[in-house]
Amino acid sequence: MLLSGAHPTYAKQISQGCLALQEQYPQFKGVTIVDAINPHTPGYEALDPQDPSQYVGFDIDLAEELGSCLGFKVSYIPVAFSALIPTLQSGQAGLVISDIYATEERAKAVDFITYSKVSDGVLVAKNNPKKISGINSSMCGAVAAENTGYVEVPLIQNLAPHCTAESKGIPTVQLYDNNAACIQAILTGRADTYVNDVNTVDQAVKAYPDKLEKAVAVTLPYYVGIGVPKDKPAFRAAMFAALKEVIGSGKAAMMLKKWGLDAGSIPEPAIISSK
Repeated sequence: MLLSGAHPTYAKQISQGCLALQEQYPQFKGVTIVDAINPHTPGYEALDPQDPSQYVGFDIDLAEELGSCLGFKVSYIPVAFSALIPTLQSGQAGLVISDIYATEERAKAVDFITYSKVSDGVLVAKNNPKKISGINSSMCGAVAAENTGYVEVPLIQNLAPHCTAESKGIPTVQLYDNNAACIQAILTGRADTYVNDVNTVDQAVKAYPDKLEKAVAVTLPYYVGIGVPKDKPAFRAAMFAALKEVIGSGKAAMMLKKWGLDAGSIPEPAIISSK
């Protein structure tokens, strides 16, 4: 299912910088580019509760602003998180803007343009009955709900030798297709914890303040990035330049504030690419 992007931009006038980019990259003006998203992360990308035919969130607004800057329209294809990169590689999508960490491993498949840096949060049931304090031995014997393909999965699995050495049970990882399912696993008692972007965890606590809480924030060496095909260097260059324009104008910071992503930061964009 493809949904058209009918979202207002943050300025009716196109900046001189964006007009210059449209002249520099005329091949993207007037086309429609498909953005692969996993629309189950409120604040980043989710179905609009007022109009389920539309998507809303920081990543959606960012995609629309970048499209406006370069003169292209955006449509969306919703997929499981683990299918984001394969969907881009297959050509079914032209980019991925979906709160995905730009790791060196993922950069072997696609290139990334970084646009945000956040910490991870550790979500637990209210009052933290298992006393989980991070990705450490406090997770021994616990059940963690995570998305398939998340960077946190091997970090939790790698605790097994330490737990065994301490004569504790090894942590169990339950794999799901989206954040909403992970959160529901804790709400229903099937899982003890869920580790993800701290803003996503904060949004979950805000939605269920009587049932959930954030145990701790964990610093991980990752940035969030826009995935683009490796075989389209002109598009990567155009998107990189457009992102710098959107960030420099202050619009990206406005978007963070609009969506309540208070724990996010907007660093200088960088390209992560690996052969």
